[in-house]
Amino acid sequence: MQNNDVQIISVKINVQKITPFEADGIVYHADTCLPLVDAVERRKVKFKALARYTYPGERLDNNTLGLNSIGYWDANEPQDWGLDWHRNEGIEIHFLESGYMPYSQEKKEIELQPNDLTITRPWEAHKVGNPYVGVGKFYWVILDLGVRRPHQNWVWPEWIILAPKDLLRLTTILRHNEDVRLRSNKHVRNCFQRIGRAVDTDEDGSNSSLIRLLVNELLVLLLDLLDSENMELNEELTDSSRSVKLFLNELEKNLAETWTIEKMADSAGVGLTRFTHHCKNLTNLTPMRYLMLRRLNMAKEILLNNNDFSVAEVAFSCGFSTSQYFSTVFKKHENCTPIEYRLKKQEVV
Repeated sequence: MQNNDVQIISVKINVQKITPFEADGIVYHADTCLPLVDAVERRKVKFKALARYTYPGERLDNNTLGLNSIGYWDANEPQDWGLDWHRNEGIEIHFLESGYMPYSQEKKEIELQPNDLTITRPWEAHKVGNPYVGVGKFYWVILDLGVRRPHQNWVWPEWIILAPKDLLRLTTILRHNEDVRLRSNKHVRNCFQRIGRAVDTDEDGSNSSLIRLLVNELLVLLLDLLDSENMELNEELTDSSRSVKLFLNELEKNLAETWTIEKMADSAGVGLTRFTHHCKNLTNLTPMRYLMLRRLNMAKEILLNNNDFSVAEVAFSCGFSTSQYFSTVFKKHENCTPIEYRLKKQEVV
């Protein structure tokens, strides 16, 4: 396939129907895949997808609510783009039919080979490419299960028709095991190939029934695959304390947010009492004191590494409401003012 054979789709993005969610104090939206969109426009890659919200592709209709994106890209030459760290608002199943694909999920870096399959959950950061994606054909299916944190119960779209016991088994395995890569088989490969053809030939929802059928088939095949792997299950992965721990780890990225204990609990996806309990167990601190100490640590780093920042700029960058309050809190904990701290550390150096 030569470059002039590369298919370009009209990328339609509807930003008015986004369902945002918070994971670390930052509001996440559906991944827009802008590097992919740019690569398509530059005729670097063949791409076809059906999608909703900010995902690129032809628009999905209401017959597949809960399915947020389904499609593939096909790269037949070295690429100069990648999808950096991001999260989806649903569970995503990737499949590599051919070629190779640098892939990272949380702290694990791997190179996908043909017939490799990966699964990411909403709280799992992942990227495709290191920094560039590989040559090959790459499929995906993204389903919104109404969860954002590990402890929350999954709600599958109503058109998922697996028997209750099978769906419970699949959900349990996916919640209690977070292995990054699975080796699939010819049945999974065939299912994804048929998904690709259904996406290719869909016109304004004409293949909605077929797509629903194929997604159900894929889930049955996935359950069989997981069962054959004798996956080791860990119920601690769905404990609410893990959701709080994830939130506290992520809090570092957005300390300047106007946090209240209620907002922190909401972002962690747990009740106020349980959030306070888990925070105390994990840090030996109340949530607001933990937040204040993290802000002070951030302030000290800025004072040392950014001489151009005024005290007011440091205060606001770290989430303190006023420079006066910041100076008061800082002096109480460090026995010196922010300016004195900066000067003393510079003298030591």
